[in-house]
Amino acid sequence: MSTLLDWKHITFAHPWYFLLLLLLPAMVWWQMKGKRKENPTLRLTSISGLGAGNNGFKARIRPALFWLRVVTILMLTIALARPQSSNTTENVDSEGIDIVLCMDISGSMLAEDFKPNRMEAAKKQALNFIDERPGDRIGLVIFAGESFTMCPITIDHNVLKNQVNKVESSMLTTSGTAIGSGLATAVGRVRNARGKSKVVILMTDGTNNVFGGTSLDPATATEIAKLYGVRVYSIAIGTIGQALVPVQTPMGIQKQMMATDVDENLLKNIAAATNGKFYRATGNRSLEAIYKDIDKLEKTKVSITSYKHYAELFFPFALIAAVCLALELLTRYTLFRSITA
Repeated sequence: MSTLLDWKHITFAHPWYFLLLLLLPAMVWWQMKGKRKENPTLRLTSISGLGAGNNGFKARIRPALFWLRVVTILMLTIALARPQSSNTTENVDSEGIDIVLCMDISGSMLAEDFKPNRMEAAKKQALNFIDERPGDRIGLVIFAGESFTMCPITIDHNVLKNQVNKVESSMLTTSGTAIGSGLATAVGRVRNARGKSKVVILMTDGTNNVFGGTSLDPATATEIAKLYGVRVYSIAIGTIGQALVPVQTPMGIQKQMMATDVDENLLKNIAAATNGKFYRATGNRSLEAIYKDIDKLEKTKVSITSYKHYAELFFPFALIAAVCLALELLTRYTLFRSITA
């Protein structure tokens, strides 16, 4: 019954049968015209000998025969139009891309040439980028003087976005900017991924100034990325010139003007060597445009196959039409059977 009431998902295989409904107004007109003719008149000199008029039970319900015929035609027309409920299912085949966001969180990322600062602007655009990639597996690596996997590549974007929101400059205690280590960690996370494409989005506002120990130099990290077919989109973030940066001093945190010292040549070389692309972000709008461009360059192929299933619903209407017709014929030739020829 609920299927019959759900008209949003009902279609008709032969809707032209509804033209038969044009007969109904003609039937009503003919019935009213015939009813007027069946009322003869008789002139009497007095009606005192006639009792109060009483049409009786049969006379009152006789018009129901006509409406049974109307319902019969209505239900039969709907049945002939073949109502069907449709149910559509979709099979989605997605060739996802595996992406790692590799973000510099060193102290200089708190510079206020972006609003409210570089780090918060970068986080906002990363979240927007994630929302635009529902079919991709994405991870997050952060780095300063060392690197750390904040979130392995995952399709659970809610978990990933929660981790992005938690990123702060003070999360890694080692000072400096280890671009090579950050890139190597990101490549390590994506190198064995199953997607048709492997991508790292590397963002920094500085130069690689951590050497030796467990740190990896950028040239070696770039060769590893090439070896595993990882494409790197590098973003140099920061205005050209100087920016106001919060700095810890003996008098507490003070804001000082500091030069933006980002190694563009290094980032250009990394992008070129891995068939990626280099970008320079000097403000919030340019950073937003960069992420939109990367989104266009790394499109995910999604194939959707639709299957439509139909269920026939004509039987209840045909049944109602048959019952109404049988009831009309039965009463017409029994209860209302004419005694005249």
